[in-house]
Amino acid sequence: MKQLDLEKLNTAITKFSNERDWDQFHSVKNLSMALSVEASELLEIFQWMKEEESNKVCDDPATLSKVEDEIADIFIYLLRIVNKTGVDLEKIALHKLKKNAEKYPVDLAKGNSKKYSDL
Repeated sequence: MKQLDLEKLNTAITKFSNERDWDQFHSVKNLSMALSVEASELLEIFQWMKEEESNKVCDDPATLSKVEDEIADIFIYLLRIVNKTGVDLEKIALHKLKKNAEKYPVDLAKGNSKKYSDL
């Protein structure tokens, strides 16, 4: 995966929103709801696919294009929320991975899909 320039993306997203005077609608609540809707739209693409079909989505350009659009929408809304809340995305992601490593130790979780409370 190539390195992302989140500052560049955030600037472009903010500019896009400002040009349309959408900041008035982009409360953290509304952005969170929009994020959920976009995640559901991504889910809808895969809803009736068999497991193996979902893993081969890259082989179908039309479906891949839909997936890319929804991932982009999700990412844009997420970055808007990060910007609005002032959250340090890298810091919280690394912190959450550390917490998850404690909840899912390798010796218990490797190859296992059980929730941490059932390990």
